Amino acid sequence: QVQLVESGGGLVQAGGSMRLSCAASGTIFSIGEMTWHRQAPGKQRELVASITSGGSTNYVDSVKGRFTISRDNAKNTMYLQMNSLKPEDTAVYYCNADIKTMRWIGYLDYWGQGTQVTVSS
Repeated sequence: QVQLVESGGGLVQAGGSMRLSCAASGTIFSIGEMTWHRQAPGKQRELVASITSGGSTNYVDSVKGRFTISRDNAKNTMYLQMNSLKPEDTAVYYCNADIKTMRWIGYLDYWGQGTQVTVSS
């Protein structure tokens, strides 16, 4: 069994910072691409940032220059450092990862349960 558990959400004022973590646990052989997504009320879930196992990153335009995605492969953990937060960043943030549980099994897609981020104006 593989689990992804997010932490670090909460309430912050506009202009503030917050760091989210996503820890993968269970039977893990390797982790491929990891991503952060978010879903605001009444809106579709959107991809916020991605990071490959080699550390290459991509961001949605609305968070470029404000958010930084990173990962610690030794800890099977991914982070999202969010600075200069805006009320429009308010959403449930989900982590996602492609995980191989055994050498001979292909990568499967796993999701965390989500963590609420609320930015007050």
